[in-house]
Amino acid sequence: MPMSRNTIGTVFVVGALGLTLTALAYPSMLGVQNTTGSPNRIIANTPYGPLTEADRDFVVKVRSAGLWEYPLGELALQKGSTPQMKEAGKHLIVGHAGLDAMCRKIAPELGITLPNQATPQQQQFVATSAAQSGPQFDSTAANIMRVTHGQIFPAIAKIRASTENSLVRQLANLANDTVLDHITVLENTGTVNFGQVNFEQTSPPKLPKDQLTPPPPQPGAPMVVLTPRPDLGVNTATPTPNPTPSPSVG
Repeated sequence: MPMSRNTIGTVFVVGALGLTLTALAYPSMLGVQNTTGSPNRIIANTPYGPLTEADRDFVVKVRSAGLWEYPLGELALQKGSTPQMKEAGKHLIVGHAGLDAMCRKIAPELGITLPNQATPQQQQFVATSAAQSGPQFDSTAANIMRVTHGQIFPAIAKIRASTENSLVRQLANLANDTVLDHITVLENTGTVNFGQVNFEQTSPPKLPKDQLTPPPPQPGAPMVVLTPRPDLGVNTATPTPNPTPSPSVG
C-alpha cells in the first residue's frame, strides 16, 4: 500500500533497518517557491543575455541548497559511522562551497538578491538528520539528500538547455557536475533505498508557500559565506565564472 504524499513521517527501510524520517524527504531545491507562474518572462536585459524568472529562481535555489547541504555535510563528517558517509560529507562541503562562490559572484552582476538562510523545510532536513546517530544518521541523511539531488537533475538540465544568459549557463554546468558527484558518493554509502527514493522523487508532498521560501536577508546583514575546505582533500574542479558579455547581446 503506497504511503500518502502528505504524511508527516516518511519511512525508509534500508536492509533490516527501519527508520522514520520525521519530515519531508523530498525535493528541496525544487521546493523553493517560484516567484510567479511565468518562468519564461524576461525580468532584466543584462550584458550576459536576458534574465528570466526561471534563471533568477535557479540561482536562488542553488544558493538556498548550499545553506542546508553544507551544514549537513559537516554533520556527516562529524557523525557519519562509516568512511563512506564521512567521504560523502566532504564532497557536500566542498561542492557547495564552490557553487556558493559562483552564486555570490554572479548575483550582483545579474541584480539578484541571495538569501542568507535556507527555507524552513530545508532547515528541517538538517534538524531531522541531526537528531539521529550511528547507522540511523547515515541512512536518514543519505536518503534525504539522495532524493533532493535526484530531483534537481531535471531542473538543472532544463535551465541549461533553455537559458540565454551566459552566467546562468556557467552555474548550471557546475551544478550538474556537482550534483552528479554528490549522487555518486551518497550511493556509495550503501544506505540508499532506491525504491523509496524513486517514489519520493516523483511524488513530492505539498507544503505551504512559507515553508518553501528562503527568508529575505536582513538589511545590512553580512553575506553568509560557505567556507572552502581545501584541507578535506576532495578533488573537485571549481571554475571561476567568466563575466564576459554574451555574444548575442548588442
